[in-house]
Amino acid sequence: MDLVAQGQFTIIKQPLGFIKFLQWIFAIFAFSTCGSYTGMFKMSVECKNRSESDLGIEVEFEYPFRLHQVYFDAPTCTGGNTERLFLVGDYSSSAEFFVTIAVFSFLYSMAALSVYCFILEKYRENNKGPQIDFVVTAVFTFMWLVSSCAWAKGLSDVKTATDPDRVITLIAACDEPENRCREVYDPKVSGLNTSVAFGFINLILWGGNLWFVFKETGWMAAFAGTYVPSQQKQPAPDSFGQGGYGQEGFQQDPYAGSQGGYQPDYGQQGGYNEGGDYTQGYEQQPTSYSNQM
Repeated sequence: MDLVAQGQFTIIKQPLGFIKFLQWIFAIFAFSTCGSYTGMFKMSVECKNRSESDLGIEVEFEYPFRLHQVYFDAPTCTGGNTERLFLVGDYSSSAEFFVTIAVFSFLYSMAALSVYCFILEKYRENNKGPQIDFVVTAVFTFMWLVSSCAWAKGLSDVKTATDPDRVITLIAACDEPENRCREVYDPKVSGLNTSVAFGFINLILWGGNLWFVFKETGWMAAFAGTYVPSQQKQPAPDSFGQGGYGQEGFQQDPYAGSQGGYQPDYGQQGGYNEGGDYTQGYEQQPTSYSNQM
């Protein structure tokens, strides 16, 4: 209870945690709709001699769709004998790969949600957690793409191999024109179609989550801090003061300085008074009160 009380469950309301929660849910849907599937179809073989007919041949198949191990008995319409026939194809590799990716996605999403809720500070420390999360998310995105495409192709082959009209061609008695063979019940594969849809939904979720995990890695800030457009390059620091802004922008007064040139002193100005004596300045102040008297 203390662990639950200390959890930061507000992360579920943010895109990073909410999408991870959706990944967890849809991974369950993906492997449950495929891994728990069981299908059945039914055919009938009506021989010329009705006593030798079999009007309810049931064929059951299930995950992982090793159809070459699925068999059924069909009448030969000759003396009451039967023959054992097997379906064609082994599509377990694509189905098992799809379910495996879904299970591992479920486990990783659950682990990531636990980290987000209980040790989010340590997850963001030094950006190591987000960087690992980004790499794993990218790998799962690619795996969902591969597994979903492979299982979509595998499901198409499963539908073809379990089509009653196609299976009837395996029965030798159906080649005789006096015997009648037909399908009675088609397999229901809507659950398998849903599993493929869930696979591509997971692909979209994992691919979309890459952006939100990438924002946590700190790589974006690093790229933004080091990138400087070539049109806006600044001059080197040692260029200032050496023919740069310090001397080009502001020109020194050629008449200022202590060496050469005319330097007027506006505080001392000479002239002649009425007595013909030269005085400095506009007024000459007495040195003392006694001299003035």
